Amino acid sequence: MENKAATNKKFRLIFIALAVLGIVYGGYKYIHSLSHETTDDAQVAKKMNPIIPRVSGYITKVLVKDNDIVKKGDTLFVIDNNDYIVKVEEAKANLAAAENSFEVAKADIGTSQAGVSVSDANVQSANGSIETAKIRLRRASADFDRYNNLYKNHSITKQQFEQAEAAKQEAQSQLQILIDQQKASAFQRNVASARTNVSNKQVQVAAANIKKAQASLDAANLNLGYTVVTASIDGQVSTVDIQPGQLVQAGQSLFYIVNNNETWVIANFKETQLDKMRSGQKVKLKIDAFPGAEFEGEITSFSPATGSKFSLLPPDNASGNFVKTVQRLPVRINFTENNPKDKLQLLRSGMNADVDVILK
Repeated sequence: MENKAATNKKFRLIFIALAVLGIVYGGYKYIHSLSHETTDDAQVAKKMNPIIPRVSGYITKVLVKDNDIVKKGDTLFVIDNNDYIVKVEEAKANLAAAENSFEVAKADIGTSQAGVSVSDANVQSANGSIETAKIRLRRASADFDRYNNLYKNHSITKQQFEQAEAAKQEAQSQLQILIDQQKASAFQRNVASARTNVSNKQVQVAAANIKKAQASLDAANLNLGYTVVTASIDGQVSTVDIQPGQLVQAGQSLFYIVNNNETWVIANFKETQLDKMRSGQKVKLKIDAFPGAEFEGEITSFSPATGSKFSLLPPDNASGNFVKTVQRLPVRINFTENNPKDKLQLLRSGMNADVDVILK
């Protein structure tokens, strides 16, 4: 009986101790919840730059391997450039042909302008000759009229009358010839002027063709340069799943470079936890990979939409039965400068974290 009583007493003491511990722990958690918001739905994040070739072709060299550290500008791999060299040479030939066409078009302008000048001179010369011929015709006409009257009065011979008549007809013919020549010269001037306009247009077209050929050459040189794929940032290479002889396509994502110099945490808080959370609040972070270390952070921004809205198939409550589900909002937390840099360098994107936001 005494042993049984002692056992009951010991059980009561243990029960009381557990109850006291539960009350104390519950009180602590309640008081803690008044000034803190926590979540374990959080991961470490870093910038992951995808390596995407700009041109297609077969790989000839791969100069990096899994997890290599690279600097900006380091060569990652090389694509066979023979096809692109041929395109550069073709573009150079097209540019040379366009430049030659431009020179020919300029020469045509010179010839056309010379024709216009000659035609102008001919027109002016013809105008002067016409005026002289008109004066000669007026004099011959006056002589004919006088001789005609004298012939009617039988004061002169018929031969003298016929000579005056012939002189008038010759002056008329000469004037008509000069008028016809003036019209022909004017026509030639118009033709030469039209040729000059056409030549000017041809020069403009030739100049545009030069620009087009130069642009094609620049594009060909760019594509040739793109056959050497380099690192765009400092960082660490992910798994390199390519090899020489492999065909890659332009726009194909091949692997990643992770920037280890910038690290933050994305914490997914329930929408019911966001009432008192604000940008600038201090955060305590624990990373599962380093259980003995505590990191400091600060809330920098809130996502503009919940995580479900960015999913491949966002929910549409109007299309079926509605079941209310608590949504989570991604919150970005940056590490402060108080954290040990050697520890930050060891963090990897995707590591799990426990987040404790200090509200007050």
